[in-house]
Amino acid sequence: MTARVLVVDDIEANVKLLEARLTVEYFETLTARSGEEALQICTSEGADVVLLDVMMPGMDGFEVCRRLKSDPKTQHIPVIMVTALDQPSDKVQGLEAGADDFLTKPVDDIALITRVKNLSRLKTLSDEMLMRASTSEQMGMGPDPSASGAQAGLGGKILLVEDHERSAQRMVETLCTEQSIDVESDPQQALIKLPESDYDLLMVSLSLSGTDGLRLCSQVRSLDRIRHLPILIITEPGEDARLLRGLEMGVNDYLVRPIDKNEMLARVKTQIKRKRYSDLLRSRLEENVEMAITDPLTGLYNRRYMEGHLKTLVDEAVQRGKPLSLLVADIDFFKSVNDTHGHDAGDEVLKDFSERIRQNIRGIDLACRLGGEEFVVMMPDTDLTKAYVVAERLRQCIAEKPFQLSGDKQIQITASVGIASHEGVEDTPDALLKRSDQALYCAKRDGRNRVVADAA
Repeated sequence: MTARVLVVDDIEANVKLLEARLTVEYFETLTARSGEEALQICTSEGADVVLLDVMMPGMDGFEVCRRLKSDPKTQHIPVIMVTALDQPSDKVQGLEAGADDFLTKPVDDIALITRVKNLSRLKTLSDEMLMRASTSEQMGMGPDPSASGAQAGLGGKILLVEDHERSAQRMVETLCTEQSIDVESDPQQALIKLPESDYDLLMVSLSLSGTDGLRLCSQVRSLDRIRHLPILIITEPGEDARLLRGLEMGVNDYLVRPIDKNEMLARVKTQIKRKRYSDLLRSRLEENVEMAITDPLTGLYNRRYMEGHLKTLVDEAVQRGKPLSLLVADIDFFKSVNDTHGHDAGDEVLKDFSERIRQNIRGIDLACRLGGEEFVVMMPDTDLTKAYVVAERLRQCIAEKPFQLSGDKQIQITASVGIASHEGVEDTPDALLKRSDQALYCAKRDGRNRVVADAA
């Protein structure tokens, strides 16, 4: 994946060094020489991650971070503070200002790239949820959850996995002033507890006796019910390799022993704020979107939502210069299914067809029922070549496995698919949908059960 990274530093050599390291990893980089310029770029052009120097003349990094996090337009941009200062108080001040992480000069290449990748992934998911929430707001279904801001990070419920009794006790004594904390010494028992309780944060020691704490982190990330739970790991000095492995598998944050109490309180509070904000978005989406903009039969988004969200995606594709593709699929000879087997059987086919679509698209793709037996899949960051691969995989999935009807009946179903990609500033949502529909018409005209790409 790639991301747009803003490097902020008043020293030219530092900017060039970070810019070179990021460019090698195919990140798009922007640069700013002052706090004021950084704020202007974030507001007007946007960024996926900000690498922010602390010591700058005029407005320092702490103040820049506070302003970014207090502005609804920029508060979701992850901020990594880059500084020569390594005192715990400086980290705490940065975290309290809203920073998501710290890097100390000289910056380690692996840590830099891993942190940027990790935070840019979070930004992508956050943007997607916010975009869908904003679409609901535009359609008159309640206020945008992003306007509420993050909730306070106090009174959270934490599970600490630590088998060193004295170390666990010290952490409990510190955290219990602001949070509720349970301690578990056995990782397997922790894995059983997690889905049963509504925890806000999992803290895992990597110094567990006879077991690997990262194994527990990996298992948590693989379980649907708890995969979004924030994870904070506790490492020993010199465990850089294990730390980086943890970050790569989706760990959100870390502490290095000996643990500074203020830093721990600040980092824990930050993760709980993020968890509660994500939960708020999900609950609001479930309340508003499920009732008003989903198709009751298939559970997919309906045409009303598709039209609003497609406009949002096209606007973003124009602004960011990223690809966007549209897939339109139609069940072949669907009328004969209703005529031969009845409308109940037709409904069963539509529901199964929708489920196969879900299974063959990515999490950031959005599937909708356009109407009748016609479906649309919107695919951000996807060019025509990649869209064709997805479409062909879907077509094969439909054709190869019979559809099960009640009474142990099975019928063979095929689908025709048309795809088109966004072609630039002048390309409108209606034009993109029309070209996809024309490609679908060609697929049906040429014999059905095939994929045709728009050749415009």
